[in-house]
Amino acid sequence: MKKVSSLEEFKAIERAEPFYFLKNSTTCPISGSAYEEVKNFSDDHSDIPVYYLNVQEARPLSNQLAEEFGIKHESPQLFLIKDGKVLAHDSHWNITYDKLEKLTKEHVR
Repeated sequence: MKKVSSLEEFKAIERAEPFYFLKNSTTCPISGSAYEEVKNFSDDHSDIPVYYLNVQEARPLSNQLAEEFGIKHESPQLFLIKDGKVLAHDSHWNITYDKLEKLTKEHVR
């Protein structure tokens, strides 16, 4: 997993191949759990890039993504993005290793 903190960094990864992007809060236990689920998935699936931002450190980027994608901000929040479009997204307790497996099978493989 690679941390992204600015819009410039996000635009650099926004390419044709699909990737996961996690909006994470450093003070929320639900976010902590989601982060661990996504990290475990990332550790096991090096074939699909996974990026994240910490909302407290990158609020402008978090707000920009909510506006750009037209999806209300939540934290934690996970996006599957390809070609600059959100293929799927979820939040809170729905961010699990199994959910990432399912989304990957449906949209990536």
